[in-house]
Amino acid sequence: MPSRHTIKEYRENRYYHVYNRGVEKRKIFCEEKDFAVLLSYLKTYLLPKDEHKLFDIIASPLSGWKEKDQANKLLRLNNFSDSIQLVSYCLMNNHYHMIIWQKTENAMDQFMNSLWTRYTMYFNKQEKRVGPLFQDVYKAVLVETDEQLLHLSRYIHRNPIAKRHLRNLASQGDALRSYSYSSYLDFIGEHNSDWVHPEHILTYWKEYQKKSYEAFVLEAGIEEVSVQIIKPVII
Repeated sequence: MPSRHTIKEYRENRYYHVYNRGVEKRKIFCEEKDFAVLLSYLKTYLLPKDEHKLFDIIASPLSGWKEKDQANKLLRLNNFSDSIQLVSYCLMNNHYHMIIWQKTENAMDQFMNSLWTRYTMYFNKQEKRVGPLFQDVYKAVLVETDEQLLHLSRYIHRNPIAKRHLRNLASQGDALRSYSYSSYLDFIGEHNSDWVHPEHILTYWKEYQKKSYEAFVLEAGIEEVSVQIIKPVII
C-alpha cells in the first residue's frame, strides 16, 4: 500500500506542502557546496529563461566553446517559471520542506522530478555513490485553508531551530537570520530572491495581522500549533 501523501491530488491554482528526507535518514546535503548547487538549480528552473541571450551566445564568434556548451544546456533545460511558484522553502541536512503554488495541473510533479533527479545525479557523482538518495517519492499535502498556509510557513521557517531548545527569543531570531538555506530572510525583508514568492503569504499576513511576520515566527508554542494543523512527518 502506498505511504500517506505519496498519491497526490493535483489541482490547478492550489498550494502544496512538499517534503522528503534522505534514504535511511542520511544527509542529502553534506557541505555548503551541495546547498549552493540545489539553490542554483531552483533559480534556473524558476526564473524565466532568456532564450534570446542564449541564442546570441551560441551565434557569437566571440563566445568560447565552454560558454556555447553551457548556453546549449540551458536551452535544453526544463523551465517552470510559467507553471509554478515557490512560496517558501527550508533545506536541512537530511530533509527539505517547500510550499509550492501550482498554476497548471501536474506542473509540480514535473518540477519535483526534474529538480531532484538532477540533484541526485550531482550528489551521487560528488559522493561517489550509486542508488536513490531519498527514502521514497516526495510527499505532497494539499493546503486547504489560509490558516493552514500561514502556520505551515512558520513551521517550515522554524526548522533550523526546532530541536535546538533555544528558549530566548533573541537567540532564536539570531539563529534563523544566520541560516542561509531557507526563505526566511525573504519573508522579513532582508533578502530578495526573485525566484521566491513570499507575497502569497505576506499579502494575507499584512491584511489581517498587526504584529510582524518575524514576531509571528518567534512566538512560543509554534511546534504544538503546527503539528495540530499540518501534521508533518519529517523527523
